Amino acid sequence: MQLVSGDYLLTVNPVDGSEIEVCPPAERPARPAKLTPAERAEVDRAAKPPVPPGPSRPALPLLARQDEREQLVRMLARGRSVRLVGPPGTGRTTLLDLVAEDCADLAPDGVVRLNGFHRTSEDLLYDLFHAVYSAPLHRPAQDELLDLVREIGAVVVLDDIEFGGAALDELLDATPECAFLIGATPEVPAPSVESGVEDVALGGLDRAASVELLERQVGRVLTEDEANWAGDLWFESEGLPLRFVQAGALLRQRDRLRAGADAVDEFGVFEDAPPVDAPFDASSEAEGREEVPLPSVGEAAGPAPLLASRLSASARAALKFAVALGGEVPHQAHLPALVGDTHADAALGELADCGLVSPVGSRYRLAAGVQAQLTAAGYAGDVQADALTAAQHYAWWAGHPSVTPERVCAEADAVLAALGVLVPGAPPAEGEESPTVQLARTAAPAFAAGLHWSAWERALRAGAEAARLAGDVSEQAYFHHELGVLALCGGQLDRARAELETSVGLRGALADKRGTVAGRRALALVADRSGTTPGVAAFGATAGEEVPDARYEESASPPGGVPAAFPPGGDGTTLVTFHPSSASPSSLAASHKGRGGVRGFARRNLVAAGAGALLVAVLGTVVTLGATSDNDPNAPADQVGVNPSASQGIGDGSLGADKAEGNDGKGSGDTGTATSRPTDPGPDGTLGTSDDPTPTESGEPSDDPSGTQGSGGGSSNSPSKPPSSTTRPPTSTSRPPSETPTEDPTEDPTKDPTEDPTDPPTEDPTTPPTDTPSTSTSASGPSSSSPAETTSSASAPETSEAGSPSSSDSMI
Repeated sequence: MQLVSGDYLLTVNPVDGSEIEVCPPAERPARPAKLTPAERAEVDRAAKPPVPPGPSRPALPLLARQDEREQLVRMLARGRSVRLVGPPGTGRTTLLDLVAEDCADLAPDGVVRLNGFHRTSEDLLYDLFHAVYSAPLHRPAQDELLDLVREIGAVVVLDDIEFGGAALDELLDATPECAFLIGATPEVPAPSVESGVEDVALGGLDRAASVELLERQVGRVLTEDEANWAGDLWFESEGLPLRFVQAGALLRQRDRLRAGADAVDEFGVFEDAPPVDAPFDASSEAEGREEVPLPSVGEAAGPAPLLASRLSASARAALKFAVALGGEVPHQAHLPALVGDTHADAALGELADCGLVSPVGSRYRLAAGVQAQLTAAGYAGDVQADALTAAQHYAWWAGHPSVTPERVCAEADAVLAALGVLVPGAPPAEGEESPTVQLARTAAPAFAAGLHWSAWERALRAGAEAARLAGDVSEQAYFHHELGVLALCGGQLDRARAELETSVGLRGALADKRGTVAGRRALALVADRSGTTPGVAAFGATAGEEVPDARYEESASPPGGVPAAFPPGGDGTTLVTFHPSSASPSSLAASHKGRGGVRGFARRNLVAAGAGALLVAVLGTVVTLGATSDNDPNAPADQVGVNPSASQGIGDGSLGADKAEGNDGKGSGDTGTATSRPTDPGPDGTLGTSDDPTPTESGEPSDDPSGTQGSGGGSSNSPSKPPSSTTRPPTSTSRPPSETPTEDPTEDPTKDPTEDPTDPPTEDPTTPPTDTPSTSTSASGPSSSSPAETTSSASAPETSEAGSPSSSDSMI
């Protein structure tokens, strides 16, 4: 579930821990609007306690309180805040309800009912906000909250307040348009003089009003003995109305006992439950019925044990659970499951009718003094067992999908009471789950989603302590994470950092990756809000944490790219020659100049090592290919020239190509002027220079794709052109060398020439030509059997001319 808290978007995650982030603008809620009158009526109904099941007794009129009632209404009508002070049992809550009904039309926002039991001033401000505004899943920040509640104009009825002084002044200052009607006991600190709150004291009833109240409770006129007994009770209780409500219940029970002694049904079986409203029969004594004596004054002053002894078994079991939970009475819907009786929900009606419970907000608690009386009577003998049963039930119930967070928040006091009883107890046995941890883990997310954050904090602290005592590290980490998120939502950054670092450390020891990530994200948000760097625990690996695989940082490629060891070849017959590259190692080093340090040095070493390894691999491949390429005398590679002819055969005329003929009609190994290089070194004795003679050009292009020319110097039909570059040595790019570049040719080739001869081969190919030595660009050597004087083949490089590349500089 997601909710907005101030500037944060909070995702309540009961598994790994809640996630918090800055709320995106699209997720921010609009300014909340006020509730309609119908919606306010529904909120007011939910703030009242539920009506107990079973037959209800008629409401009692207010006795001897009319003056106080009128005084309170007048003060509220003038916009004044007033505090009604009286001890427990004086009827303070009943009087507040009547005054609230009289003030329903005084303020534009009507009457808002709040309860201050276990609530702080901040909690009450948020309760007031949600009682007036429609803002589901929205908890505004403090500044926004103050702006919104400042616009509320209502009569706020606040009962059971537990604070005063500066805290009350803060509450009143935040709501200048509200008039407060506050109910408090004398033990609560008084408001400050500057607050302007007036106190109205509420005491006990006089004797006449007390006797009248008792008669209304019994439903008949008191006998003389009962009237005297009522006088003694009034003197002892100082006229507290609660005591006379309980005394009336004692008299009704006495009447039922006296009337039920001889009550027999039609089958002759004594009734287990006499009629509740059975009237007292004054003639019972004359008829010989068993007389039930009046309770003593001491029993009437502390009537809880006597009243409980005459209730049903389900009601007595409900009282035991209430004693175990510190006075909190479970909701009537939970009583059947707790007690084990399907009709146990009617027990709440019995308890309320006897005056043993009193309403507190939307729930019931044991009435004033009842818990101490029941504890003395032995109802606290199985507190741990009863609290454990309640905790197990609430843990199951709070985690049920059909239970809303609002229902869990309504039962928050009973849940927290069960946690408070069980946390200091003995930890569970080894291998068993702690019911306390389970209850806290289940209820805490519901409190967070229901915006009952004070209960959320108390549940988290109880759960963290229970997990620590049980030795459950994973649950302890969860509770610390939630406490950190809660502190972050409240703007307590230092506390949030401490809680989150503790959680990250615990989860790191457990190698909990998902939980650790959630904690580090929250820590990063804390660091962002505080403007500091997260602690070591935020990002450093902790002991026992699973460290991710190491990432080796590779060197970045230079801007021009890493130069290849050899230029890329087009096919398997291309010769590898020296080409100066723009991305030479010197330029590569220059591009990285200035990247000093160990990191740059390591990168350069890595590049150099990679280039060396690549060079060795390529050279090894070349050597292997060269050693195995000449084993087949009819290898296809030897049948391909520098510029292979488009014809399929020599002299077959299948493609209709013109045959190249020399001046003497004999074939020559020269490739002709179209592709051959100059064979005369010129005056300087160096091939490839500008003084070399230019081959003769012809007037018309040749149809022969091979562009060959006879060795006699005659021109062919293809015009020749000078070499494309006169400053570089003659090279050929037709095929890779068949031998290593450092070896000189040691034998004369005896195979047929690779060039197409100009005539059909009718002569011995080994006859040496009589004219000028030809130059061959074939990778296999010259076409004649005699050694050629010059060659541009990479397999037989020149070793003496200055313009020819040597074996040491022909490769990179």
